[in-house]
This record gives sequence, structure tokens and C-alpha cells, in this order.
Amino acid sequence: MTDKILIDGQWRIGSGPEFSSFDPSTGEAIWTGKSATKSEVNEAASAARAAFKSWALTPLGDRIAIMEKYRDLIKRDSEELARLISRETGKPFWETKTEAAAVAGKVDISIRAYYERTGETETATGATRGVLRHKPHGVMAVLGPYNFPAHLPNGHIVPALIAGNTVVFKPSEMTPGPGAFIVERMIEAGVPAGVVNLVQGGRETGEALTGAEVDGVLFTGGAKTGLAIHKQFVDRLDVILALELGGNNPLIWWDSADVEAAAFTVVQSAFLTSGQRCTCARRLILPKGEAGDKAIEALAKLTDRIRIGAPFDDPQPFMGPVISPKIAEGLERAFDHLVEGDGEAIRNLSIREDGSAFVSPGIVDVTRRDNVADEEHFGPLLKVWRVDDFDEAIDLANKTKFGLSAGILTDDMTKWETFLKLSRAGIVNWNRQTTGASGAAPFGGIGASGNHRPSAYYAADYCAFPVASMEGEKLLPLADDQVGIK
Repeated sequence: MTDKILIDGQWRIGSGPEFSSFDPSTGEAIWTGKSATKSEVNEAASAARAAFKSWALTPLGDRIAIMEKYRDLIKRDSEELARLISRETGKPFWETKTEAAAVAGKVDISIRAYYERTGETETATGATRGVLRHKPHGVMAVLGPYNFPAHLPNGHIVPALIAGNTVVFKPSEMTPGPGAFIVERMIEAGVPAGVVNLVQGGRETGEALTGAEVDGVLFTGGAKTGLAIHKQFVDRLDVILALELGGNNPLIWWDSADVEAAAFTVVQSAFLTSGQRCTCARRLILPKGEAGDKAIEALAKLTDRIRIGAPFDDPQPFMGPVISPKIAEGLERAFDHLVEGDGEAIRNLSIREDGSAFVSPGIVDVTRRDNVADEEHFGPLLKVWRVDDFDEAIDLANKTKFGLSAGILTDDMTKWETFLKLSRAGIVNWNRQTTGASGAAPFGGIGASGNHRPSAYYAADYCAFPVASMEGEKLLPLADDQVGIK
């Protein structure tokens, strides 16, 4: 794993401030390197610009062959990648092995998506044929998150390269290692110099990248940063933005006979990846009365059984730490604030040891609390509301500026169909966890959860633009009855 940046095919030490990433389960420094300066970011963007023409003219089959080689290298080194992700994120090893597999699997999915979503089609009418093609935008800036530091940026980069774009990639400063890892494998696979460039660093490096001469910004992360990027480009119609942001996601639990199975699905929705998935359920909506009481009882008992531990513990934990002690402190404060304002603590979210990034999953009933802020707490914090009827449950589910994921647990198909039609989210699941999503489907939301450019299978859409052509091998001769021509 390199501690360098990559510009125009050359690995070098950055000229900016030094920074490190840390294993959140131990506090051990994992990666130390120097950030890229603004001038180095601009140099990387210029290298990507210079490489664009040659890469765009490279036959599609050749670009795909390089990506397939990259896929094979990731498969070869998948366990090494998974271990690195676990060390930098604190996620259990069983989970990071699935992320490493998803990095490799993204290649075949992206190839299929390119042909289905973009590609080329032709229709002919007499001597004229109509052709629809798709062309790359140019230089794409990719900014990655810390929760899936390989899979999510990879989901932008691979379709961008297949379409013929070049890339400047900045991983999260909290997880720089996996980003460097996948770029190393791309270079080994034969991606030409300048086609993929890597810059490391924090906020200043990210701002330099979005301020560089790029043709697109592909960002996965928090809504506040996404909104800032959106505002930055408000007068730049020439730059395409694909923003995959967070959510204050609702999960309705109503009329489920198998209470234990429903409780397990809530746990998977709220606490998987220590609550650090943008699709995690943040709001659980239950009926008042006996049914809601039984649901809370089952959920609390199951939450008590969650095994929390370090990534390589044996037996494997369900949850690891959150990304840093600072984040853990913020989550604990948020939970305490909810309880202080007439919230009822069902299970306390608390830091397990002073200075630790390990927290216990928290559940708080906020039914009696006024003015609960519509915000995403990125961690294992679940808020519960009790309501009188199903119509109120749907209204409450939609009472958010976000719109990424939503779910319902019910045996009543009519309630599912009603919820599906009335819910406002890009991912809507029935009797499945809100964190479940298919790579062969679009991934994104509405409102503050994105800008209507979903990723995953639909990444092909924002990595290429359509070009319609009317074509003939010869000019059409002037007809005798051509209107208005003597």
C-alpha cells in the first residue's frame, strides 16, 4: 500500500501537510503520507485532460479488457484488500470481505450497464440511418467516503473509465489506504498514464479538486458537503454533478406475525456497519398499543445480544467501532440530547471506554418529544415513534427533507402497496432491511439525498452523454419538387 499520490503515471510524495489514518478499534496509525497541494491537484487534472483524447479514442473493447484485468487483480488480492479496509474502518472482517468482492463484481455489472443504459443503437429509413451513441464527458473528479472506501468510489471510477473518461480521485482522509490500493491495481492492469490520478488529503485537497478544471464531480458522502458542492457549481452548467448523499430513513413495522424475524430485520437495518451506511434506518415507526409494546420488547432483547468487537475477533462481531472517537462522542451527545428532551431511552448509546470509538447501539423513543431535528446521525442510533394509525405512519415516514431509503415490515400486502405508492425514497423495501440494495439496480434518492443522478447500475447514465446523429454515406440529390427551390 503506497503512501504517495499518483500524477500522470508517476508515484510521488505529496507536498502538503502530513496526515494519518487510524485503526478505530485500537488507535494505531495505519497510513501516513502527505496531502496533495492545490498546484498538485491542478497538475493531476491537467494530466487527466492530456490523457483524455487518447483514452476516449481507445476502442471500447480495449478499455473493457483493461477493466477485466483489474477485476482479476482485485479477486487475486481480495483478502489483502478486505484486511486493509477492516483495519482502517474497524468493520468486521466478514463484512469487508463482501466489500472486496463487490469491488471486483462492479466491473461486470458496469460493462453490462454500459451496453444497456448507454452504448449504441441504430435505425434506418431509406438512405438515412439514425444513430444514438454515448460519449464521455472528459475529466471526472471522484471524491470517496470512509464507510465503503473501496466499493463506493470504485462504483464511480469503473463506469467512468469504461465510458472513456479520465479520473482524478481523492479518497476520504480517514481511509486513504483502500483508495490507493485499488488505484495501484488499475495501474497494474494497464490503465495508461494520466487516465487515473490519485490525490490524497483532507478538506483543502477536496476543495482544490472541485475547483480544478474538471467536467464532472462524482461524490458520495454527507448532505452538507453535497449541498456545498451543488452551490459551488450553481453557475456551471458545463459540469455534471452526481451526488449520492445520506438519509433520515424511515422503517415502518406494522402487522407482522413473526415478531422475532421483524426485530432481526430492524437490527440489520439500523445497526449494520455500526449504523454507518447511508441507507440505515434512522426512524422506526410503530403502532401504539400492545403490538408496538411487543415490537419494542423483541427489539430491545435482540439488541442486547449484538456482539461488538474488533474486526478480526473470533467469533466475529456483528458490529465494530464507528470511524473515530470524535464521531463516537458526537453520537453519544446526540443520544443524550434526545433523552433530555422528553425522549425515553430504550437502550443507551454510550461509549464503552473513555477515548474509544466503540459505542453500544442506542434506541430512544421520541414520541413525546417536540421538534426532533430532521438530521442524519451517522451511527447506531435509532429513534422510535408510536402512532395511532397507518395513515399517520406514512405521513411521518415522509416527513423528512431526505429521500434515500425506506422500508416496511408487514404481512399485509395492501399496506405494502400503499406504502410503495406513497413513500418518497429512491430505495423502498418490503420485509427486507433498508440496507439491502442490488448492484444491478439504481442506487440513490431524492430531496436532500441526491440530485436525481443515482449511482450503481445507473452510473452509466452520468458517465456518458447521448449524441443523436442522422447519417448517410452520400449526399442526397436535390429533388425536382424541392419546396422553395427553383
